[in-house]
Parts: sequence; structure tokens; C-alpha cells
Amino acid sequence: MAIQSITITQPDDWHVHLRDGAMLQQVAGYTARQFGRAIIMPNLTPPVTTAAMAAAYRDRIKAATADYPDFEPLMTAYLTDDMDPEEIVRGHADGVFTAAKLYPANATTNSAAGVTDVKKIYAVLEAMQRMGMPLLVHGEVVNDAIDVFDREAAFIDQVMQPLLKDLPELKVVFEHITTQDAADFVTAGDEHLAATITVHHLQINRNDMLVGGIKPHLYCLPIAKRELHRQALRRAATSGSGKFFLGTDTAPHAIGDKESACGCAGIFSAPQALENYLQVFEEEGALDRFEGFASLYGPAFYGLPVNDKKVTLSKAKQVVPERMGQGPLTVVPYRSGQTLVWQLQGE
Repeated sequence: MAIQSITITQPDDWHVHLRDGAMLQQVAGYTARQFGRAIIMPNLTPPVTTAAMAAAYRDRIKAATADYPDFEPLMTAYLTDDMDPEEIVRGHADGVFTAAKLYPANATTNSAAGVTDVKKIYAVLEAMQRMGMPLLVHGEVVNDAIDVFDREAAFIDQVMQPLLKDLPELKVVFEHITTQDAADFVTAGDEHLAATITVHHLQINRNDMLVGGIKPHLYCLPIAKRELHRQALRRAATSGSGKFFLGTDTAPHAIGDKESACGCAGIFSAPQALENYLQVFEEEGALDRFEGFASLYGPAFYGLPVNDKKVTLSKAKQVVPERMGQGPLTVVPYRSGQTLVWQLQGE
């Protein structure tokens, strides 16, 4: 008999973009209603580079998620070439910075102020290694000579391998991995290396984005890859390995910013994130491994306790809305108009 419901420890989302201002008000609740905690990405305009900026942003997030008072945003520092190590040390010691984010300059949305050469921030990374503070890495080489579909594999060779050799005890999360190369690299690494996997990279490949017309709402960075890479990610996510855990990389953009001559990268997956992840695990015959991926492995890597609450998902069809939000901030959610087979109880 097929399983009709599943109850697990409340999950966390280890990679979230909540934006700011009116968009923050509009989207934050979708994350807070499902997850106990979320790692908040710092690529605002201007980027979150100081503990004071992070604390103020955390206050705005808490205000936007007031209906879910137990939700805890975990803040990150946006690393720049001239980042002061002492700012990171103080911010971490004061409980403001949980981690720091490495964006290669111009790799993705609002990353122009990112790092141009990782060796320029070695003093910061050495301080983080001493504190046990995780480095979160957007793993793509930004170089016109490198094909956009090869940027992640090139990053492993050019940046990750030398970095981990130089700083072997630095805790590193290879964020939103998209390739078999990355899955194999993380699997082969030691206990200081882990990775997040998005639900959209588990469910779509580049054909879904490009065949039959360009689908701007499936355009993201890192970009979706070949089917063989999607299958490798599914094997990694459902393997039961504590090196892989949930990180949606939900990244809302207004319709006008997606459906344009130069559309923004980002998939807004927050509203039905757990239902979509669970569908993947069911399809792979791995429902018994879902709680580890969603709820246990992330806290273990970050050195945090698991959540006290439980959540239940049941077999119940739901149709994803075509649009969400209002006016110029209207967004198209991931899998809009499609019917899902699971539903989070209490919604």
C-alpha cells in the first residue's frame, strides 16, 4: 500500500533569497511557514557586508514573518575583495553572521561587488577556519572563454581544489550544485565539505528551459544542465549521505524582470518547496531518506540542534497558482499551473 502521509522533523532551508522592501513582505511568509530556519543570502542592493547591515536586515525579515514568530533567519556576510577579517570575526562572535557567502564577481544577481580572486580574501577565510564558520560558495568561474554550462566544473578545478588544499579545515558548502562533477567532488571530500541541492535542479534539465521556446521562469544561475547531471543530483540527494542537504535557492523576480529582453536569473520555488522535494524522493523510492536530507544533515554540518517541531505532508492534490503577488511585484511560482501530489498539512 502506498504511503499516504509522512511526518518528519521540521526542515530548514539552507539557501534562500528573500529580497527586501515590498518583495520581502510579499514572499518571506512562504519560507517561514514551512521551515524552522533559513540561511538568508546577502546579495541585496547594496550587499550585506557588515554585521550592522545584517542585523538590520534580520529585523526586517522578522517583521515580515511576524505570523511565524518561531522562524529564525540565519544571516550571512557578502564577501568582497577588501573585506575586513575583524568585521567577520565580530559579526560571528556576536551571533549575527552564521556564515559568509563567496560570490565570484558578476556570477549571478547582484554579484558585481563579489570577489575577483579568492586569494584576495584568504585572511578572511583563515579567520573563518579558526572560528569554524562556514563558507558558502557560488561555484562558477566567470570567464567569457568558459561556456556557461561548464562554469561549475571549471570552478572545481581552478578554485575549489586549491582552496581546500590551502585551507583544509575550512567548512565549505558548495551551494546549489548542478553537475555530476560537483556531486562526485563533494562525495569524495572530507567532513569539512558539503553541498546544497535545489528542487528545481532535481526536477528540470536544460531541455525543459529551452525546447519548444525559451521558458524564462525556469532560467536560473547556475543554469540547468544535461539530463545526466540531473540524474546524478537525484542520486546524491537521495543517497542518505550527510554531505547533501536542502537548499531551495528560491529567488523571486517580478514578471517584468523575468519576461524581458534580458531576463533575470532565479526560480521562485518557496511556496511548494517541500511538496516538490518530497515528490522527488518518492519517485526515487527514498521516502525513508527524506528527513535526513531535509531536516537533519544541514543542522549537523552547521553544528546546530535540529528543530523541535514536526511537520506532516499528505497525499492531496493541489494546483500551483499561475501567478502570485500583486501589481508590478507579481511573480510566477515554480511549476505554475501544474498539479502536485503532496500537500503540507495545515495549509
